Amino acid sequence: MIRIERRAPMSREAAAGLRLAGVAGALLAGAAFLSATGHDPGQAYLDMLRGAVGSPYAAQQTAVKAIPLALTGLGVALAFHAGLWNIGAEGQLAMGAFLASWAALGLSWPAWALLPAMGLLGLVGGGLWALLPAVPRALWGTNEIITTLLLNYVALLWVDYLVFGPWADPSAFSFPYSRPFPDAARLPLLPGTQVHAGALFVVAIAAALGFVLRRTAWGYEIRVTGHSPRAAAYAGMPVRANVLLVMVLSGAVAGLAGMGEVSGVIGRIQQGISPGYGYSAIIIAWLARLSPWGTVGVAVLFAALINGGFALQTSGVPAAIASMLQALVLFSVLVGDFFVSHRVAVRRGRAAALPAQEAAAEP
Repeated sequence: MIRIERRAPMSREAAAGLRLAGVAGALLAGAAFLSATGHDPGQAYLDMLRGAVGSPYAAQQTAVKAIPLALTGLGVALAFHAGLWNIGAEGQLAMGAFLASWAALGLSWPAWALLPAMGLLGLVGGGLWALLPAVPRALWGTNEIITTLLLNYVALLWVDYLVFGPWADPSAFSFPYSRPFPDAARLPLLPGTQVHAGALFVVAIAAALGFVLRRTAWGYEIRVTGHSPRAAAYAGMPVRANVLLVMVLSGAVAGLAGMGEVSGVIGRIQQGISPGYGYSAIIIAWLARLSPWGTVGVAVLFAALINGGFALQTSGVPAAIASMLQALVLFSVLVGDFFVSHRVAVRRGRAAALPAQEAAAEP
């Protein structure tokens, strides 16, 4: 009989080695596939590395790509700490971008007032969108996986309606994006870089979550609720209130990612403002073991993999193969992470059954 069992806790060194072995296996499998399709594996991987961090510009673009991945990952990780499956970061990002864009397009304020207002509205947009599934989850135990997932489509279609309709740029020849934002609505760049100030959001939120979750009584309540809601309720913790608050904060962080995208990168709101950041956030949070700073690190690696895939396509490798390599690496990392805490146990059914039969036959 083959069974999957939880293994005894591994040392950090052994766990890291197992995860690295998973990555190495993915790279070897990818190299074999590249060779079989007539491409040079060494050159392909070198192109990926150059595209991710091979120049100051490439490294900065990887950092820009990592900002929304890190913010949505941090929001999702917070919800997971409380045992809440927030699958709606994609829609929460879109709603944060929507409200921030409303301020950018409708308010003629100076930058010192407009940018904080956009940031606040980004938080509000994502938080309110997360509150919609949080209420039935807290009051009636409704499965938040389904509600958060379905609300993603509502949010994305709402943005589509705006950019094709009321907010459409009249000079865009029916392309799906809004009028450009004024300069006052654009996030400034960090000195000497092409990285916008949204990177500071990542640092501030990661530090705040790390402190709250590990150093405060409320953080302890969140973790207890995530491990056992019944135990938390028995101990007198406000489980329902914590569910509502954690979901709202989780969505707010994802909404801030939307504000960063429209203000720091695109300079307008458009169809497809997120290429799946909210869904990638789920993988990022789990790979980081829900650690705030670990989430930031994994987000950077994700961003490097994405930018490396773009560079690989420009060197003549088809987009399908580049996407396959990315997926192969991610799948192998997940498998390696799974076997850090689990193992495959092989037992002979007859040999295992005999001791049980003998014990049953004893008087």
